[in-house]
Amino acid sequence: MEMSTSIHHHLHTPFINSSCYTTVSVFTVYRTGFPIVSNRSAGKKKVSKAVKALAAASTGRARGAVNGGDRSGEELRLTSKPSTSNSALEQLDIERGVCIPFRKYSPETVKSKVLESQGAILSLVGRGVEIVWKLGFYWTRLVYDYLVGRDEEVVPFRARQLRNLLCDLGPSFIKAGQVLANRPDIIREDYMNELCILQDDVPPFPNQVAFNIIEEELGQPLEAIFSKISSETIAAASLGQVYRATLRASGEDVAIKVQRPEIEPIIYRDLFLFRTLASFLNGISLQKLGCNAELIVDEFGEKLLEELDYTLEARNIEDFLENFKGDPTVKIPRAYRQLSGSRVLVMEWIDGIRCTDPQAIKEAGLDVNGFLTVGVSAALRQLLEFGLFHGDPHPGNIFAMRDGRIAYVDFGNVAQLSQQNKQILIDAVVHAVNEDYAEMANDFTRLGFLAKGTDVSPIIPALEAIWQNSAGKGLADFNFRIVTGKFNQLVYQYPIRIPERFSLVIRSLLTQEGICFTLKPDFKFLEVAYPYVAKRLLTDPNPALRERLIQVLFKDGVFQWKRLENLIVLAKENVSKMSSNPAIQGNNTESSRELKVQRKLDLTDTIKDGARLFLVDEGIRRQLLLALTEDSKLHVEELVDVYRLVEDQIDIPSVALEVARDLPSAARDFMLSWSASVLSDK
Repeated sequence: MEMSTSIHHHLHTPFINSSCYTTVSVFTVYRTGFPIVSNRSAGKKKVSKAVKALAAASTGRARGAVNGGDRSGEELRLTSKPSTSNSALEQLDIERGVCIPFRKYSPETVKSKVLESQGAILSLVGRGVEIVWKLGFYWTRLVYDYLVGRDEEVVPFRARQLRNLLCDLGPSFIKAGQVLANRPDIIREDYMNELCILQDDVPPFPNQVAFNIIEEELGQPLEAIFSKISSETIAAASLGQVYRATLRASGEDVAIKVQRPEIEPIIYRDLFLFRTLASFLNGISLQKLGCNAELIVDEFGEKLLEELDYTLEARNIEDFLENFKGDPTVKIPRAYRQLSGSRVLVMEWIDGIRCTDPQAIKEAGLDVNGFLTVGVSAALRQLLEFGLFHGDPHPGNIFAMRDGRIAYVDFGNVAQLSQQNKQILIDAVVHAVNEDYAEMANDFTRLGFLAKGTDVSPIIPALEAIWQNSAGKGLADFNFRIVTGKFNQLVYQYPIRIPERFSLVIRSLLTQEGICFTLKPDFKFLEVAYPYVAKRLLTDPNPALRERLIQVLFKDGVFQWKRLENLIVLAKENVSKMSSNPAIQGNNTESSRELKVQRKLDLTDTIKDGARLFLVDEGIRRQLLLALTEDSKLHVEELVDVYRLVEDQIDIPSVALEVARDLPSAARDFMLSWSASVLSDK
């Protein structure tokens, strides 16, 4: 899938960053809302109090679930000190703002799985000796290179050796290499580039072994379920491989994902060895890296075991289907749950065009610019709207459908952002727009990049330099890869750890930007992203975004009339583009008619909330009145300009009716606010 000085690098390790991690206190009061089981589609039902109590009892700590994390302003206090073995998992929950009531991964689970079989100790010893011998031999060659002064010149060769070594050590290490390929905070860039090959170049296992697994999992002979199946794998990865087949009952073409044989005990054994080694390295890790080594293993192990269970991948598919339901621009394949299990997953076959083939896309009658708009919008919706996003959107997992939709496949590697994390990301965008770099640095702490209490003052000038150099020339020259490269340098200079879910965010954005550049070298990613973000700020029903909108519109206490106009123009542009599938050419009228969606820039809720805020919030009321009378003049002209921009988008009588309906509630809040202020004055 994916400092300090060079002397310091090679004393610690020639390719590991020695100052990248920091700790976050586990035993603190933290703000998560109620703990979140899954920050997925808004249609998820709330877990009952009885289930919450059962979850809390079974895990030994307060946990539960709410719909989409929509109570992120409440506090949850840890009532008991977590056990030492679970402290790293507690830290991950605190950083994420997400608590999981029933984990597939825990150190205790891994230990019990590994030690339950006879001969487990001998197996562990043998595997441990193999790992230590092979890694130790590789390490001695790195040390030798450093001692003779040729460490830099042989980097490409040693990087290839590392990739081959990880392949030899098996799926756990291949997966670790894929993870390291996305972690600029841990491994240097030249090694990262080599390990990226592991994302696409993994040897398959024999067909007959795969077919036996399918029959065992489904309880039927292959010929009873499938009328035909491909003789070669369509794709091979670290944990499994894919075949194409045809269902005998319906004649539908499907993709069959099959797990590698006997992989689960191997994964559990390696995770146990990783965790055991980490427990011995905690002291050194805290001193050298500023981070508990167990945290790194737990973060990796939790994600790996999730990918190992194909029933979870089937659930991911269902969640993506729910999220994009009714979206005319996105295709998600359905999973055949009755033909799937923990080791086999049968999905709808996607007959699409490879997303990096611009000629084939044009020959299908699609507009390349429009398809790019569809792809960027879908990616932003996953990240900022749903919080559930595809973690591995490489060209083999994204296709252009002939009806103009973008199709995603392979949902084993997905990640979630809590409502809290999404709001902090939007805060970071707002602070970047307002050039408030001190608050941007604080956002890094809130997201888990920095430990709480870390002095952010040295980071502020670096953030300012990165953003101004990258965005100062405008949209035409903004490039995520350039920004990421500069950010990687920042990671090596300061105690920054990139949490695993955000490494997936960075990788996802970089991969999709790379696809965009392949299709159109002069594509401007932000020219699509900005209108989407503008529309979200202006129309999203989440009240928290209203606060972000106000922050964007006021800078140093001065109302930004031009910024408001720009937001409206950009939001209208996004609505106009996405009112029908922009990838469909004008002459493809049949597909266009089928996928047409009527949309306007619906500002009803925004205007209603604005009227309420004006009535109830004295501070906002004062700011708005000052904005209208700034510089001792009445800003009627600016107000008229704004109205002209939105008059064709809103139904004035309907908006007035909604405001009138909300008036009694707003009046009550106004009276309560006024009485509270009077009492406080007394």
